[in-house]
Amino acid sequence: MRFTRVSLRNFKCYEDADVPLDPGVTVIHGLNGSGKSSLLEACFFALYGATALDKNLDEIVTIGAEEAEIDLWFEHAGGEYHVHRRVRNTGERASTPDCTLETPSGSIDGVQDVEAHVADLLRMDAEAFVNCAYVRQGEVNKLINASPSTRQDMLDDLLQLGKLEDYRQRAGDARLGVEDVKSNVAGKLDQLDEQIEAKEAEDPHEALAALESELADRTDQIENYEEQRDSARETLNDAEDVLERYEEKREELADVTEKIADVRESIAETESERDDLGDEATEHRERADELADEADDLLAETDLDDADPGAVDARRGELAEEREQVQADISEVAPEVSKLKTEADNADERAADLEERAESLREDADALTSEAEDAESERETAVERIAELDEEIEAAKADFGDAPVEFGDAESFLADAKEAREDLREEREEIAADLQSARDRVAEAEELLDAGKCPECGQPVDGSPHVDGVEEYRERVDDLKSELADAEDDRSDATERVERAEALVEREREVADLERDRELAVEKRDEQAEAAAEAREQADAKREEAHELEAEAEDARNEAEAKREEAEAKRGELADLNTRAEDLKERVERLGDLADVLDEVADHREEVERLAEKRASLAEQNEERRDRLSDLRERKQSLEADFDEDRIEQAEADKERAADYLEQVEPKLESLREERDELQAKVGAAENAIEELEALRDQRERVAARFEELDEIHGEVSELEAMYGDLRAELRQQNVTKLERLLNETFELVYQNDSYARIELSGEYELTVYQKDGEPLEPEQLSGGERALFNLSLRCAIYRLLAEGIDGEAPLPPLILDEPTVFLDSGHVSQLVELVESMRRMGVEQIVVVSHDDELVDAADDVVRVMKDATSNRSRVVRDESELLAD
Repeated sequence: MRFTRVSLRNFKCYEDADVPLDPGVTVIHGLNGSGKSSLLEACFFALYGATALDKNLDEIVTIGAEEAEIDLWFEHAGGEYHVHRRVRNTGERASTPDCTLETPSGSIDGVQDVEAHVADLLRMDAEAFVNCAYVRQGEVNKLINASPSTRQDMLDDLLQLGKLEDYRQRAGDARLGVEDVKSNVAGKLDQLDEQIEAKEAEDPHEALAALESELADRTDQIENYEEQRDSARETLNDAEDVLERYEEKREELADVTEKIADVRESIAETESERDDLGDEATEHRERADELADEADDLLAETDLDDADPGAVDARRGELAEEREQVQADISEVAPEVSKLKTEADNADERAADLEERAESLREDADALTSEAEDAESERETAVERIAELDEEIEAAKADFGDAPVEFGDAESFLADAKEAREDLREEREEIAADLQSARDRVAEAEELLDAGKCPECGQPVDGSPHVDGVEEYRERVDDLKSELADAEDDRSDATERVERAEALVEREREVADLERDRELAVEKRDEQAEAAAEAREQADAKREEAHELEAEAEDARNEAEAKREEAEAKRGELADLNTRAEDLKERVERLGDLADVLDEVADHREEVERLAEKRASLAEQNEERRDRLSDLRERKQSLEADFDEDRIEQAEADKERAADYLEQVEPKLESLREERDELQAKVGAAENAIEELEALRDQRERVAARFEELDEIHGEVSELEAMYGDLRAELRQQNVTKLERLLNETFELVYQNDSYARIELSGEYELTVYQKDGEPLEPEQLSGGERALFNLSLRCAIYRLLAEGIDGEAPLPPLILDEPTVFLDSGHVSQLVELVESMRRMGVEQIVVVSHDDELVDAADDVVRVMKDATSNRSRVVRDESELLAD
């Protein structure tokens, strides 16, 4: 990636500027404060916005202007891009109404979308851009002054290892989350076990059977008491009727005593009454006959031979006891039917769950088989890669066929070549010094000769024996010129040998990298083979387990069928018992009806006898009235004779007894009804308890299955977390090894000083400099210039590492150095120039340096000169050097 052009309008100190940027080394040159850095900030702002510059938008717009526009054109991965930003500052709050990125595939609008696309395109955000490619003014020592942990985070992010740490942390968070959920599920499982154990200890099935039996007993007691209550009510009504009639006759007798004069009229009334009584007696007799026929019919429906009330009551009691026994049998069989049905349903659910688990295992086995095939494919790819690397290694080693050294000796050959070149450089400098001295002597001699003096002794030239020595000086100059030319040729040859040696060293390092890549490919081949075998083994194990689960499911299905057949048999037995209980109930009710009819027949016949007696009494009374109207006592005795005192007493006793019984039976019935209601509620509670127990068992199975799933997930997440951590550590170590090599190469190239032997970079990115005597130094112990040069070497090494690691898929942005000479003296500036030259030789497409140093200007491919108008305080770009000199 490289910048091709930047255009500014009202950006900071620039009112208007349009600067093309070419490949190679471009130096933005100008005096301090002229606005050089603002050009780079404009490029940076175009890509990442104001937050990347640690400035507010209102600081971007030129003072006195309302709008600023920034346009940046750049090439990336063979495509052309154009970023346009327009910033508006009306005094209240600055904003970016326009932000557009034109790409080969279309336009993207909006600040956030543009910046996100740029970060994705360059594979780095603003911070990564600064740490990798943009050394801002005053931050040349940023990396070296950072703590190891901060430096580690910076480099990990640049090398995209931070994502692995993010993934590891996410996996760790997921593991902790699974542990929390798993703990909660385990607690819930323990709670369900306690609840199930408590419910089972209550034995709800047995409790239900006992409650249903007790409820049936209470129901029978209520029916019995209700029947006895109805009988008592009838007895009370009969007694009250008898006593009421006795009271009426007593009043009638008093009336007869008082109204003897009305006897004749009373006789007529009595005769009429006798007729009525005869009719009533006939009705009672006919009703008694009808009831007797009904009793015979009812008797025929029973197993009794005689309609004796005592026999009927006895048989009724026997059948009631038999019915109670049948009800007890029903109470025993019904829970068994419910239990067998529940067990059959549980077996079906267990079978379904086993089949589902078997299906899941088969799917897992298919997935593992697919993983094994993928791993085998990866293994084949690794085998092909190994073959390719072997060919590349052989080709690289083949370059040593015509080389002056064997493969592996290039480092020592390079050291010898450099040493020889240095010797030749010293020899050349000595020759050049001798040449200069000889030239000075020739000039001095010629000056003396012109003055008429001897060039050696300074005496008058006439008669001097040394006048001819000037010619010897000139010959010496010519000889030294020849020697200097030869030395130049020898030094050129030595430089070619050094370059040849450097190429061979680079080839050896490439071979080392290829061999390391081959080792990684071999490891990948073996790992993928092992992974494929392990996946296939796991797939076979899961299929075997699925087969076992299906067998268990079949057993569960068979168990469910057996339980249903057993439940069906019990259900038939229960139906027979219910039929028998219903038959007994009907027979008991039939005997009750017979007893009621017999009682009613007896009552009617008794009433017939009573009416007959009353009619005869009335006949006698009329006879007395006719025969002896004056004999009141006989008539009174005749009336009293119509009444049975024992019956009156019996009626009073029956009334009192029936009233007492009714008074006592109602509270008893109320109590029994309350007990029945309580038992019905308890039966409902017992049934609910059974349902709750089954629901708890189902819930426990689901929770247990969930716990097993969470346990498997926890193991997988833990392995994933460890894998990300191990992978990050492995990749970091590889990057550290390569970065240490690149750093030493860069530092050795630009800092040719015998004081330092090498630089060491630890796995935690701690930097240590070693002197020639092996003494370690912290970077802080270096001088300011050495530390700045050291940091620039580190930044360039990081740049090289990223460039080599990306394999050309995403070319890195330009290498940008903003006032890198601030902490450097003149000697170190030369080494900086050498660093820039080395980065260009390594293939960095574009290097932009902001500096006012003339030595950097001389080494540049292109110079962008910036100057500021002292009157308007506006900066502008000057391309014509003569225009700059005129200004």
